Amino acid sequence: MMRNAVLSVIRITLFLAPLTVYAQTEAVLEVGKFSTAAPGTEFPENWKPLTFPKIKRHTNYTLIREGDAVVVKAVSEASSSGLTRDITIDPKEYPVLQWRWKVGNLLTTSDVTRKDGDDYPARLYITFAYDSSKVSFFEKTKYEAARLLYGQYPPLGALNYIWDTKAAKGTIVPNPYTSRAMMIVVESGAADVNRWITEERNVYEDYKAAFGEEPPMISGVAIMTDTDNTGEAATAFYGDIVFTK
Repeated sequence: MMRNAVLSVIRITLFLAPLTVYAQTEAVLEVGKFSTAAPGTEFPENWKPLTFPKIKRHTNYTLIREGDAVVVKAVSEASSSGLTRDITIDPKEYPVLQWRWKVGNLLTTSDVTRKDGDDYPARLYITFAYDSSKVSFFEKTKYEAARLLYGQYPPLGALNYIWDTKAAKGTIVPNPYTSRAMMIVVESGAADVNRWITEERNVYEDYKAAFGEEPPMISGVAIMTDTDNTGEAATAFYGDIVFTK
């Protein structure tokens, strides 16, 4: 049971490699500067694939030119994988997250409350570093087991900003796999399908609202378009991702 709990945390939150650490002095931190990348290249600079051991079919990510900017295009067909960047950011210093995205379609059977519906045409992950002072003795045991198994601690938690099919905007609920990942519905429904939408969230305030405590350091950012649970297909586009003071 303990091993299953550990694997659930790893499945939803991101497992990290050595981090990029910003000097926290600039006004804007350009975490995903996709617009200046070369179209046709495999991955944006400083980003890498995020895959899961039991999921063999992966989402296809490509850099394409749309209009006057380069963006990431994601195509998922009963598949799941993401792109991730490991980075350390102080959410108190840089609380404001800004990005833009577009979806080509919704998923008919997705459901934010169910494991078999845990798919979204577009989602943006923010993960937070493990802090032993914020977990119970039992949870510490799980994290230590994960460290021994994988060589490092999984994140303490994650915020998932999602484009859902039917849940109301502003909904905050635990992920059906683990309460260490909280789902925040930023867009919902078909009204803005095939339109670029610019988003802005206060990650610091969102973490406190979702988890009821002060956030630790941000440890990673990821994008993901996934349809493995529903068996459907989705296309999405992701623009630049920045943090600001």
